[in-house]
Amino acid sequence: MPEALIVWGGWAGHEPEQGAHIIAGMLQEAGFKTYLENTTEAFADPSIAELNLIVPIFTMSKIEKEELDNLSRAVEGGVGLAGYHGGMGDAFREAVEYQFMVGGQWVAHPGNVIDYTVQITKPEDPVMQGLPGQFPYRSEQYYMHVDPSNEVLATTRFNGDHASWIDGVVMPVVWKRRHGEGRVFYSSLGHVAREFEVPEMREILRRGMLWAARD
Repeated sequence: MPEALIVWGGWAGHEPEQGAHIIAGMLQEAGFKTYLENTTEAFADPSIAELNLIVPIFTMSKIEKEELDNLSRAVEGGVGLAGYHGGMGDAFREAVEYQFMVGGQWVAHPGNVIDYTVQITKPEDPVMQGLPGQFPYRSEQYYMHVDPSNEVLATTRFNGDHASWIDGVVMPVVWKRRHGEGRVFYSSLGHVAREFEVPEMREILRRGMLWAARD
């Protein structure tokens, strides 16, 4: 049976505990045994190197060097890493090694919660197959600094209404990448737990986690 560790905490506005239980349910439905922890100390446990998947849901906060070193080694060794929104893409702002692994870092969400459109750029990818080519979304539209080596699966376009100088900027929303032997998946969708009710958001994340998980 594949095993997944979900580590939640950090800024409460992203509803990390609710999200962690939703993610656990999704993975259990897919046949995973899941472990939930609410402290970054879980990343320091050497046994995480034997897992199939790690899902961080830990906006902002800090991670200790030994915790990050152990997490990085686990992913480089083949453990999958997957997550969403600020729980993975705005965690541990001072830890550049973590950002290197994730492939990006949140820097702004102009206008806060707004309506925008997500465009699927690789409809042939197994994570995206059968989904609509684009879909409307209401949430924080994440402006991110991203790694050019990411394989981008979906994007969004900023219209400049809330920051005129980024009018027309196309920003990755969903990507996957490699970090050593590990597969890494990220989606910027999912500001609060109710967004899991959006079928496209939930399905993209579900498929992405399964892709990232070590066989």
